[in-house]
Amino acid sequence: MPALLPRVKTTLSIVAHRRVRGWLDGEYRSVFHGKSHDFDDLRPYVPGDEIRDIDWKATARHGAPLTKRYIASRKQAVMIVVDSGRDLAAVSASGEPKRDLAIHAAGVLGYLAHRHGDQVGLVTGDAAGSALVPLGGTEGHLERLLQIIHARASLQGSPSDFAGQLDYVARRFRRRMLLVIISDDQALAGTGHDDSGTSGISGANARTPRTPGAAASDLRPLLRRLHAQHEMLWVSIADADLVAASPLGAELLDVQTFGELPEFLRRDPQVRREYTERAAAQKTETRDILDRIGIASTRIESTRDVVPKLFRLLERHNHAGR
Repeated sequence: MPALLPRVKTTLSIVAHRRVRGWLDGEYRSVFHGKSHDFDDLRPYVPGDEIRDIDWKATARHGAPLTKRYIASRKQAVMIVVDSGRDLAAVSASGEPKRDLAIHAAGVLGYLAHRHGDQVGLVTGDAAGSALVPLGGTEGHLERLLQIIHARASLQGSPSDFAGQLDYVARRFRRRMLLVIISDDQALAGTGHDDSGTSGISGANARTPRTPGAAASDLRPLLRRLHAQHEMLWVSIADADLVAASPLGAELLDVQTFGELPEFLRRDPQVRREYTERAAAQKTETRDILDRIGIASTRIESTRDVVPKLFRLLERHNHAGR
């Protein structure tokens, strides 16, 4: 199939003019903080900081201890974690395949890592298990990662198991790294519902995602564990709206069972209202949970969202850590 990385680079060239690209590079470069000769900024002293890192002149001017912070110059590890089950073969809020948006997001962040000499790896998986592509630092390696995401996220694949991928990462990696989590809209707190159907538009051979409120594990303890050990960025690929945005008259199928979602349900005003309210509540809950844990997140609805939203994601992550 055609190469995927050139599309990502073209998007960066078209969407982001030179100044914005510079900001994007700068925000990425600031993600990792560690010891090197590259001074970054000052922050308030916290217990556990080394005494030799205190800037005594700045402390005297400020009136409270300030610690020097440096940008790590050594190569860093960036691990992209993608839920590549059938849910990612669905359509997004814009009508584009969610797989394509995931590839764009992974490609942009992976390319930034490559530009700065960092190494990038990939964890993909579904209900059948997880797979690891070890760290690498070439454009050819990054192209391979994107091709793997494209190949694995298909209607012929296994059902999604997002919790399984996060658990795999928590058990597998001890080295501190930047985790880039890419998934569709997820209910992180878990629910008691068992209506786990997902739907899609069959005319375009694309599928839309699970109905809000579907049964899910409570992922909060696992996310806290991962956040304590790693830097984390969270990218959600927005689900399509099954009632408001779906063209009435089109056949909608569940990506897990391929059962049909009857059109009369989508036409019912009460069903449409309850669906919209539940979808909005789940989106808000997910954002609030991630904010409370301290994980910077963004939600991407279309290809044109990728660069500007990733820039703001990096900016929020860096500001939250200062």
